[in-house]
Amino acid sequence: MSHGICTLSVIPCRAEPNDRAEIVTQLLFGELYHIIEKKEKWVRIKTDYDQYEAWICIKQLEEINQSSFTDLKNKKVDLVGKPFETIVHKKAGNLLLPLGADLRFIEKEDYHYQGIRADINTSKIKEFALAYLNTPYLWGGRSPGGIDCSGFSQLVYKLCGIKLPRDAYQQAELGEAVSFVANATLGDLAFFDNEDGHITHVGIILEDNKIIHASGKVRIDIIDHQGIYNEKEQKYTHQLRTIKRYF
Repeated sequence: MSHGICTLSVIPCRAEPNDRAEIVTQLLFGELYHIIEKKEKWVRIKTDYDQYEAWICIKQLEEINQSSFTDLKNKKVDLVGKPFETIVHKKAGNLLLPLGADLRFIEKEDYHYQGIRADINTSKIKEFALAYLNTPYLWGGRSPGGIDCSGFSQLVYKLCGIKLPRDAYQQAELGEAVSFVANATLGDLAFFDNEDGHITHVGIILEDNKIIHASGKVRIDIIDHQGIYNEKEQKYTHQLRTIKRYF
């Protein structure tokens, strides 16, 4: 199997090899992937971070060999730590990168930037969650330009050094269950289901019975034993299923 790396700020990853197909996730700058197959205009990949399969445009493909892939995997994680950061290359010019982009393959002497070391640091969860506040909701999105609910929880945890899978139902399969909302602490994840009992939404618990989540935009609402209550709409918008703790 051959490999690739994202050298653009964000690459859309689609469900089918078609420009009109839905975006199911995104690659951020510096993230690695495995190449499964190639077609005339499309490449089927599996993301290295969360093992998600999708299609990217072949014009956005950047292949690397096994040696380079292994070297990058073994490097200390270095991530963009603010909503957007412009990194400056001495010769190639500027790159505008989103929060959570991976800077491992950049040679420090060729660029000027300020990254963060993504060691496990749960005290930063609220800081990074608030950095996405008011980001518009985008199905499949994983950046401050547009993000979905599970992309939001995944990226906030990534920035704190904790790896989560891509989708809400997958995230809900991990962690330690928290019995009651009253026992939840800052950074726990709350999951919500639909009428069929399928988990379709996730948010991050804050203090004082608040939750931050991506619904229309990244917003802060009230949470109780029933679910998420939207004060503006004066109604419950999501039904609570379970709460999980990962640290």
